[in-house]
Amino acid sequence: MSARTYDPVKRVIDVVGALVGLLLTAPLQVVLAVLVRKNLGSPVLFRQLRPGKDEEVFELVKFRTMLETDPVSGLVTDADRLTGFGKLLRATSLDELPSLWNVLKGEMSLVGPRPLLVQYLDRYTDQQRRRHEVTPGITGLAQVSGRNALTWDEKFGLDLEYVEKRSLSLDLRIIVLTVARVLSRSGISDASSPTMAEFRGSESIRD
Repeated sequence: MSARTYDPVKRVIDVVGALVGLLLTAPLQVVLAVLVRKNLGSPVLFRQLRPGKDEEVFELVKFRTMLETDPVSGLVTDADRLTGFGKLLRATSLDELPSLWNVLKGEMSLVGPRPLLVQYLDRYTDQQRRRHEVTPGITGLAQVSGRNALTWDEKFGLDLEYVEKRSLSLDLRIIVLTVARVLSRSGISDASSPTMAEFRGSESIRD
């Protein structure tokens, strides 16, 4: 089965997977919502516009993991705003559970390149832009290969590899590896930042 032939099958798997995931995690998501409200305040959900397939922008939904920016209290950088509770949500990927709604709506897939920021669109090379040929995912090849510990060029290389080689067997392998990475909490951040450093363009572009 070719990559393009697999896409309709992949969508069926996404719908079934998202429905089952939402039903099974509903009680947990209620508890997490209460904990987020208690530890981080309102809003409970983090919403942000992200580019999806063919660069069509959609609203990504996740559980909030950071405090609001407050210069008076010294809450300015991501490191300042990311609490121990927020780190736990990210390390366990529990913050991603609401994104199953994005999958159900067809804006995301269970597996695919992670949806990045809208402002990155004009910084991509033609090759990097190909990551938008497929629906973005909750997890992906880059996430199970190092997550935020990878450089941007390494992540984009893995995204392109997924675009070209996507298949049922690859998706199943990525899902299994995702569970293993979450349990080991490996590759959550790079060495210099509690979150992934901003993408400013490839070295070849900046040079």
